[in-house]
Amino acid sequence: MASRGKKKTTMAKLAREGRLRERQLDKRAKKDARKRAPAGPESPEYAVGEDGTDLNDGETVAPSLADA
Repeated sequence: MASRGKKKTTMAKLAREGRLRERQLDKRAKKDARKRAPAGPESPEYAVGEDGTDLNDGETVAPSLADA
């Protein structure tokens, strides 16, 4: 049987908790979307390290005058 006592939670608190739940759902949705998204242009197709090695396949790349 339910108690007939006074309600102790205010509407303001209920509203705050509701907004918090909404923010958490939005954050979770964004996180899941980032996980499902394909890898972006984080790694370029052609990358050369500081020591002159091609970072994609490990070969040494000779600098040419055309690149300068």
